[in-house]
Amino acid sequence: MGPTATTTAPTTADLMETVAAVGAAYFQDFAAAAGRHGLNSSQAKALKAVQVPVPMRALAGRLGCDASNVTGIVDRLEALGLARREAAASDRRVKIVAITDRGHEVLTLIRDDMTRAHEAFASLDEDQRIALDSLCRQVLPLLTGR
Repeated sequence: MGPTATTTAPTTADLMETVAAVGAAYFQDFAAAAGRHGLNSSQAKALKAVQVPVPMRALAGRLGCDASNVTGIVDRLEALGLARREAAASDRRVKIVAITDRGHEVLTLIRDDMTRAHEAFASLDEDQRIALDSLCRQVLPLLTGR
């Protein structure tokens, strides 16, 4: 049954709650899939963040944690052969983190293993997918400041 004349638009607070719930559910699916591939959620997020090489300090900012915490995360990714550290060409003291080919493979496996997200997005028809994508692209720059 479609919307009626008495349907009111959700408030900003309502939208914030709904988006937060969707984000939390998506992250739970991501974390569970990462766990099935031997990573915790922080390690998987870091791996996703270094698909383009990133300085360690910038990675800490993207993950919203202290630079000292990133060291342990990157140590684990390196030990698993999923990422590597290299010195920046412009300043050898700056360490850049980059994903390896194996890291790309594991990220693909994690995405493929996110069954709830796949089911949720597959439930949308083409017009709904286009609309959702458009709305997300509209609000994302406002949320990220980019």
